[in-house]
Amino acid sequence: MKLSAPLFRLKRQARLLSREEGIPLNKALDRIAAGEGFRSWSQLAAKVARDHRPGAGLFAQLEPGDLVLLGARPGQGKTLLGLELLLEAAKAGRKGTFFTLDYHAEDVAQRLRSMGGEPEAAGRDFALDTSDGICADHIVGRMRGAPRGTLSVIDYLQLLDQRRDRPALAEQLRALKAFTVASGQIAVLISQIDRTFDARGSGLPGLADVRLPNPVDLTLFTKCCFLHEGEISLEEVRAA
Repeated sequence: MKLSAPLFRLKRQARLLSREEGIPLNKALDRIAAGEGFRSWSQLAAKVARDHRPGAGLFAQLEPGDLVLLGARPGQGKTLLGLELLLEAAKAGRKGTFFTLDYHAEDVAQRLRSMGGEPEAAGRDFALDTSDGICADHIVGRMRGAPRGTLSVIDYLQLLDQRRDRPALAEQLRALKAFTVASGQIAVLISQIDRTFDARGSGLPGLADVRLPNPVDLTLFTKCCFLHEGEISLEEVRAA
């Protein structure tokens, strides 16, 4: 389905509608999305993200040793982008693994179909790990010995902090950073963004918007990528 106008113009229409009718911006966005044939603005934004397919450009900017944070609010396409990165790695002849504590194999298959891919891609083009035991030690053990430039996508950061029998999230992140630096592999951690970001009503999230149940040094990441309403940014992370 082709949009009647570029995304930024639709957002501008929503802001005008919000002011003119005195309704919240999120309601105005949903009304504009309905006029385009979508149930909600988040569904429209996810469709734009899928069609835009930014994975190739993003993958080209990743380097051996990178630890990357990929953050977005629900429905913005962050899981799809993570899978797209793995498919791009496969095209480049790189190994890859999708570690997920959130999805089952059939969920991954459905997302591949939504991208126009084949469910058989998981297993043929990259490995899929849905173990309940996923944590930094598990990931390092699974990836140890893999070639330089191998890509891991971890879904997602906050779920690594769920079990009390696992090391603290800060410790796990330090372990993953040490491993990527030593091995020359690349790890991308999908991350939730705090709900308070929605109250701002515009722009892209940043590191300050990452939802953290417990303190974590986010400057351990070498790069951060954020998605929102079809827009995407990739930046270097600099220590404070």
